Amino acid sequence: MSTNLVETYACVPSTERGRGILISGDAKSNRILYCNGRSVFLRYLDRPLEVSVYNEHAYQVTVARFSPNGEWIASADVSGIMRIWGTHNDFVLKNEFRVLSGRIDDLQWSPDGMRIVASGDGKGKSFVRAFMWDSGSNVGDFDGHSRRVLSCAFKPTRPFRIVTCGEDFLVNFYEGPPFKFKLSLRTHSNFVNCVRFSPDGSKFISVSSDKKGLLYDAKTAEKIGELSSENAHTGSIYAVSWSPDSKEVLTVSADKSAKVWAISEDGNGVVKKTLTCPITGGVEDMLVGCLWQNDYLVTVSLGGTISLFSASNLDKDPVTLCGHLKNVNSLAVVNTNQKVILSCSYDGLIFRWIQGIGFSGRLERKNVNNAQIKCFAAVEGEIVSSGYDNKIWRVPLLGGGDQCGDGDSVDIGSQPKDISLALDSPELALVAIETGVVLLCGTKVVSTTNLGFTVTACTITPDGSEAIVGGQDGKLHLYSVNGDTLEELTVLEKHRGPITVIRYSPDVSMFASGDSNREAVVWDRATREVKLKNMLFHTARINCLAWSPDSSMVATGSLDTSVIIYEISKPASSRITIKGANLGGVYGVAFTDDQCVVSSGEDACVRVWRITK
Repeated sequence: MSTNLVETYACVPSTERGRGILISGDAKSNRILYCNGRSVFLRYLDRPLEVSVYNEHAYQVTVARFSPNGEWIASADVSGIMRIWGTHNDFVLKNEFRVLSGRIDDLQWSPDGMRIVASGDGKGKSFVRAFMWDSGSNVGDFDGHSRRVLSCAFKPTRPFRIVTCGEDFLVNFYEGPPFKFKLSLRTHSNFVNCVRFSPDGSKFISVSSDKKGLLYDAKTAEKIGELSSENAHTGSIYAVSWSPDSKEVLTVSADKSAKVWAISEDGNGVVKKTLTCPITGGVEDMLVGCLWQNDYLVTVSLGGTISLFSASNLDKDPVTLCGHLKNVNSLAVVNTNQKVILSCSYDGLIFRWIQGIGFSGRLERKNVNNAQIKCFAAVEGEIVSSGYDNKIWRVPLLGGGDQCGDGDSVDIGSQPKDISLALDSPELALVAIETGVVLLCGTKVVSTTNLGFTVTACTITPDGSEAIVGGQDGKLHLYSVNGDTLEELTVLEKHRGPITVIRYSPDVSMFASGDSNREAVVWDRATREVKLKNMLFHTARINCLAWSPDSSMVATGSLDTSVIIYEISKPASSRITIKGANLGGVYGVAFTDDQCVVSSGEDACVRVWRITK
């Protein structure tokens, strides 16, 4: 058996309130680059399910850029380290430099691809540095800034110039190489967030939190014009991007709008079109990043949503690319004929994906007060979740499963640790709490049973007649469920660590359990004997477990970032291991059919793997 990655539902760019993000791209291959956590994502704009991920940084990555020839990428992180790596051959590393002593906010290649300029927070030392890309040797001195430098730009034509801007309200201009300070422009009255040269090298533009955009001559840095105040932005402007022909610019702002401006020869800009992005109604609609690449206008909102507009047809509705921002801790496959996957992250976002298509909507739980999700279970027609209070929420799915109805909650008096639904009659649910279990029917508590040991996981059979409860002591307690009472049948001892997950097989002839001591066990339900042993191939805690629909395989996901798939009919040593399935740990795993397994985790991505036997 072997596996190969067929689809990636990528996470969206990391964003920060009150700051712009600088995304970039490569016009030749039509790819864009953005960062989330310690990873850099390469995505094709015309094939959004094709995603490559670079995750060799040790700290959170802030910015990444393609070299002018598209063969190399420079990416930088919050510790001031820059890595230069190839776009082919498994991202081979060319160089690593410590460029600044603090966070790098922007970097830019020279048009000949020989030099790189980077700016950011120098922590008392230099805020800007330019160096040779192969040796790291400095090419100039950059004085003149007193606070964090948010953006820098390299003039794309000779004579070379560098312009920088930052939190000291200044736009600084340097001539070279070697680069020397030429002049400082105090034309803005607030943070200057982004500065960019036009592709033809004749002008540059700076945009600021004072809601203005100013244009300058690229050779002399004289101010020649500004973006018109008529129909202008009413909030901070976070980013700007030029059109390939240097005649228009795209700006994005905290006022939740993007604007396309026509720039005249004399350097003044008038609004040509205001683009409206999909609105959810909160601060996450603020736009913080933009890019004009070929015919695509790309905007990024604070909530991470990427909208793709067409430059040749601005009235056309945008294509939306959505995804998680945070750890995806639960997966559920509902409606197996369509292969609908629900994924939820702990910040309370639930997304719906269709295998083969990708993003198919975000589920908004109405009137659910506590947004965070700790436990999550779903069947066709309903999702059941709990957060970090004592409530269990049941939310019906309407309209073919792409909208939520009004949620209903029940307070069970203690923090829920695990939820299991009786699949044949899903109104019956078993909830694990610290001291025991709670049986729910709909939103009514049927009974609360104190079991006398610390509970960590639970599961219930589809008909609701039998339950298994796992404890901190590593024991599995089997109970028969009669009405509202639980009767202990037996206790199974094999695990050497606290139980983290238990699941019945779809044909209910077996069940599997995993513990925090990296071991999984498959049991025969009738004889209560171990059916598959020595499943000890993870190197850290097992977080999740799933059965294939035909009950022939079981998949486990672990904190060690790997997913292991075992065939029940073969010894555990003939397993398949998917190494590095999700950077930072795998927290969700599910089968969509007997050949495809889905994994999700700390890196906020959902991946679909095909198993070939």
